[in-house]
Amino acid sequence: MADRRLQVFYTVAKLLSFTKAAETLHMTQPAVTFQVRQLEEHFNTRLFDRTHNRVTLTEAGRRSYEYAEQIFELYAEMENFVKELTGDVSGALTLGASTTIAEYMLPSLLSGFTKKYPDIQLRLKVSNTEGIVSMIENSMIDLGIVEGPVTNKNLLVEICRIDHLVVIVPPAHDLASCSSISMEKLMRYPFICREEGSGTRDVIMGYMTEMGLDRNNLNICLELGSPESIKGAVEAGMGVSIVSTATIEKELTLQVLNKLDLDPPLERAFSFVRQRQKFRLRAMDELLEYARGYCSPEKPAA
Repeated sequence: MADRRLQVFYTVAKLLSFTKAAETLHMTQPAVTFQVRQLEEHFNTRLFDRTHNRVTLTEAGRRSYEYAEQIFELYAEMENFVKELTGDVSGALTLGASTTIAEYMLPSLLSGFTKKYPDIQLRLKVSNTEGIVSMIENSMIDLGIVEGPVTNKNLLVEICRIDHLVVIVPPAHDLASCSSISMEKLMRYPFICREEGSGTRDVIMGYMTEMGLDRNNLNICLELGSPESIKGAVEAGMGVSIVSTATIEKELTLQVLNKLDLDPPLERAFSFVRQRQKFRLRAMDELLEYARGYCSPEKPAA
């Protein structure tokens, strides 16, 4: 309902990038530029300076951005009030999740949520933890669920579930009969690791540091981009790895992989990540509430 030109301007001003704004708004960059120019013509002044491949706000742009922020906060407050009054729960949300969560936890969560709230349209973007945090920072998604640590103190981070990580080996491996292993001993074997930016990789490296071990001594033989590819490589005898217990239920049942606990145990938090917005749409509140219930300690891990 708010002026489309103002929405486009606000997004560009927040991101200081026409390219990122176009991606966030699902528009072409020329369309974004056109909307901004129309607003500049309406005010008869420049709102942005575009020099040396940098976008900065003029004084008029800076003040317009502040007013736009207030306008959109009031609009969100009004929309929430009316929907609360009428009992309407609808809207569109974009959810982002890191790979492990998207593949093993979200299908059942989103299925239950869409059955309960059929008028809320959900979109899903999948990346590693680093990518999801970047999308939150750039307002490309409304809510992220990640498996690694988040260092940006300007974001709201809420733990939703504790995940356990274990070692996996093929049944014929020397370690297959062991129930647990230390990281120091595991480092002697070829190790299959997730890619840079993965939350799982960050947690493993942090664990090694806590144990006083040099991460450079980890015998990495492969770097792969998903839990499925890692499980396949371990099953094929190419090395050992560390994965979430949530990812290996089928393989343990089929007895194609063996798991060993790490000594001491390795745990990490799955977390909700979002921006510190004063007002949120009711659809976001309902999604958060449903997800909190789904991830509660009383509910077994997916």
